[in-house]
Amino acid sequence: MKFPFPKRKIVTEATQSFTFSRRAMVVGGLQGAIGAVLVGRMAWISVVQNEKYSLLSESNRVNLTLIPPRRGWIIDRNGRPLANNRTDFRVDLIPQRIVDAEATITHLAQLLKLEPDDVDRIREDLEKSAGFRPVQVADKLTYDQYAAISVRLPDLPGVAPSQGFSRHYPAGATVGHLLGYVGPATAEDYKARRDPLLITPGFKVGKDGLEKAFDRHLTGKPGAKRVEVTARGKIVQELTTRTDTPGRTIKLTIDAGLQEFAGRRLATQSGSVVVIDCHNGDVLALASMPSFDPNSFSDGISHLEYEMLSKDDHVPLRNKTLQGLYPPGSTVKPMVALALLEAGIGPQETINCPGAIRVGNTLFHCHKRRGHGPLNMRGAIAQSCDIYFYQMAQRIGMDRIASMARRVGMGQKFDLPFPSQSYGTVPDPAWKERKYNQKWQVYDTVNATIGQGYMLINPLQMAVMAARLATGRQLMPNFIFGAPRPDPASVGASEEHLVVIRDAMNAVVNGGGTGGAARSSIPGVMIAGKTGTAQVRRITMAERAGGVRGNSSLAFKLRDHALFQGFAPFDNPRYAIACIIEHGGHMIRNEDAPMIASDTLSYLFDPAKAMEKLETLEKGWGGTPTERQARQMASFRIAKAIEKGEVPPPADNGMNAASGNASAPAVPSSAPPSPAEEDDVPPAANSPVAP
Repeated sequence: MKFPFPKRKIVTEATQSFTFSRRAMVVGGLQGAIGAVLVGRMAWISVVQNEKYSLLSESNRVNLTLIPPRRGWIIDRNGRPLANNRTDFRVDLIPQRIVDAEATITHLAQLLKLEPDDVDRIREDLEKSAGFRPVQVADKLTYDQYAAISVRLPDLPGVAPSQGFSRHYPAGATVGHLLGYVGPATAEDYKARRDPLLITPGFKVGKDGLEKAFDRHLTGKPGAKRVEVTARGKIVQELTTRTDTPGRTIKLTIDAGLQEFAGRRLATQSGSVVVIDCHNGDVLALASMPSFDPNSFSDGISHLEYEMLSKDDHVPLRNKTLQGLYPPGSTVKPMVALALLEAGIGPQETINCPGAIRVGNTLFHCHKRRGHGPLNMRGAIAQSCDIYFYQMAQRIGMDRIASMARRVGMGQKFDLPFPSQSYGTVPDPAWKERKYNQKWQVYDTVNATIGQGYMLINPLQMAVMAARLATGRQLMPNFIFGAPRPDPASVGASEEHLVVIRDAMNAVVNGGGTGGAARSSIPGVMIAGKTGTAQVRRITMAERAGGVRGNSSLAFKLRDHALFQGFAPFDNPRYAIACIIEHGGHMIRNEDAPMIASDTLSYLFDPAKAMEKLETLEKGWGGTPTERQARQMASFRIAKAIEKGEVPPPADNGMNAASGNASAPAVPSSAPPSPAEEDDVPPAANSPVAP
C-alpha cells in the first residue's frame, strides 16, 4: 500500500516576512499587556494603596507601643485609698522574641540580683506562657537598674523594660480578701477578647474580689508612644506620646480605718469580722484573717511564699466571710426566740433545765452540766440554755423556725459584687426530703434550734441577722457608696416582740449573761449580742461520762468555733457586727469572738482609744500582721533550705530554745503613705457603679 506524501512547502521571501511580522505582533502584544499590567499594578500600589504602604514603611522606621492605662482607684467612704497606683520601673520577657532563654535569664539575674526562687518562677512562667503573653521578670526597680537593662537591649532580644504604674494596696493583708488582686491576663482572656492591650507588658486585670468584679470599670484607655528605631530595634529617638486615660474610681461603703483595725484585731486567729450600718445596710468592714498580701500577688508572688500560704492550716487563701460556712451555734437563739414569740409563746413562760433531756432514744445535754433550773425566755437567752430551746422548739415545729431564719437573712443569696459566695443552709422537713430523701425527725429540730446539725451560715449572713434583729427591717448588705436601693421590708415580727429579743441580748452582755467579755469600754455605749459555740466533732457518751475534753487538749481542726453577733448602741442600734473564730474554742480571752467584736465596735465610737489598746495587744502577738507574716516567711525559707540540704540544721541546745524567734529578721512597721505622697492621683469619683 502506498501512503501519500505531503506536498513540500515552498518558502519564499514573502512568506518569511509575513511569518516574522505575525510573531512580532504576538510578542509585542504580550509585552504591551505585561507592561499594562505592571503600570496598572504600580498605579494601584502608588495611588490606591498609598496609605497602606506608607504605614508599612513608617512601621519599619517607627515602633508604636501601647502604654497600659492606670487602673482606677478604689477608695473608702471617706475618700481614703484602698487600692491606688505607684510609679514603677519594670522588666518583662516576650517569649516569642527570645533567642536564648537560659542565657537571657542568667544575664538578667546578674544585673538585677534576683533571688533563686524568683529565677525559678521566671523559668516556670516561661514554660507555661503562650508566646504572646509577657512574663514578668521584676518590678519596683531603681532607675539605675532600669537604665542598666535599657542600654543592653540590643544584646537581650525579648527583654522589654517599661516605666508605668503598679497596683498598690496601702492596708496590705487586711484588704486581701475584700479587694482581691491583679495579675497578667491569661491566654483564655486573650482568646476571648482579642484585645492587644491584654498582651501589653505591664497591663494587668482583676483576678479576685472587687478588683475582678469591677475590672471593666477600673480599666481605663491605653496611651501610645511612637519611637524611631534602627533595623535592629535600637531606639533612635522618641517621637510622640499620647497619655493614657485612667479608669473610673470606685467608692465603697467600707471604712478603711475600721477595715484595717478589724483585720489586725483578729490577732493570730483564723476568723472573720463583718460590720454593717443599721441605717442602710452599708458594709463598713469585711475582714477575713489570716490573709495574703495582695501586693505580693500583684507583683508576682514567689513559689516559696505561695507554698507557705497554701500549707498553712489557718487557710489564708480562703475568704472566710463569703466562702466559709459554719454552724451558727447559739447565736441563732434570739432568732428562734422571735419565732417562738410569733407562734404565741409568752416571754415569761418558764422551763426547768435539769442539764439534759431525752429526745427519742438520744440524751441531749445543756452546756451547763448541772442545769440552769427554771428560766424564762430572757434568762434562757442570757444564759444560753439549750434545754429551754429544745423543749420550746418541739412545740412549734421546724417550719416556723426556718421561716424566721430566712426572714432574718440566714441562707439568703445577696446580690454582691464578688465572684463567688457560699450561701449556707436553713434546713426544714421539705429540704431534708429533697436533699436526702429522708423524713424529718424530732432530733433534727432539736439540733437546729441551737444552731447545730444541718444548719450553716457565713459571717456576712450572721451580721445581716444581727442588723435585722436590731432594726426589724430586712436590710440588704451593700458595698457601693451611694448606690440607690429600695426601702427595706419588715422582717414580719411585731415591735413588741423585737423589744423582748433586744432586751434579752442586752442581758447576754450587760446582765450577767454569757457575753460579759463583749461589754463596751466606751462610756454611754452598751452592746447587745449573743455568743455561740459550734462543735465540729461528736462528743460520745463515754467521753461525757469521763469528762468532756477541753479545747486546749484537742488538735486545731477539732476545736469548737467561737462566735458572736450583736449591735450597738443597745438603745438606738447604729452598727451590727458578726465575728467568727475558726476553732477558737474560747481559749484566749483577748483573742475570743466577744472581745474582738467589742473592740471593733469601740473603734467606731473612739478610734484613738481602740488603737491604743490594739497596739498594746499586738506587742504580745508579735507585731502587726505584716510583721508576723514576714517572720513566718523567713522561718519557712530556712526550713525549706534545711530540707534541701542547702544549710545545716541549727544546733539543738538551750540557747536556741531561749532565743525563740530572735534569729528571724525584724520588719520595721511603716504607716501607709498618705494620698499626697502617691505618684498617681485619683480621678474624680464617678457616679456609683451598680454591682
